[in-house]
Amino acid sequence: MERQARRGGPIAIGGFSAKTVEDRTDDVREHDQAPQLRRRLGRADLRAVPEARRALRELLGQWGKHGQSDVAELLTSELVTNAIVHTEHDAVLTATVGPRGLRVEVRDFVARRPRPRAPVADEGTNGRGLFLVQSLADAWGVRPHGVGKAVWFELGAGAA
Repeated sequence: MERQARRGGPIAIGGFSAKTVEDRTDDVREHDQAPQLRRRLGRADLRAVPEARRALRELLGQWGKHGQSDVAELLTSELVTNAIVHTEHDAVLTATVGPRGLRVEVRDFVARRPRPRAPVADEGTNGRGLFLVQSLADAWGVRPHGVGKAVWFELGAGAA
């Protein structure tokens, strides 16, 4: 699994500079007890973007993080939009909250890895999604997942 984070030592990955964090295994008991959102995203269904934001806001509200979900919603929107726009398949959104914070993952069924790129002023709002994720998430990455990949980010308990 590849991990990049805002805190840690620099490393060159795929032509851009990112930072790494230690890989850790998830405690199965913590994962089972953690509140979780799971949604199937239909192919090319852009209605899934605001629906995902609303569902995440509800999940974070149940977690007791009222008013702190703006960054989480923005980054979730970016991952969901990328999966819907750049693949021709369904995707699956999973968001899990726990004592360490929030983890959001969007799995699609296309092996092609996303490439973050620096935004260019003349390109309007296109091309900024992964740059935002890289800039605002405490950790993020891409991992192979069966017949595709999962793009994920984490926000610490104070940020989510």
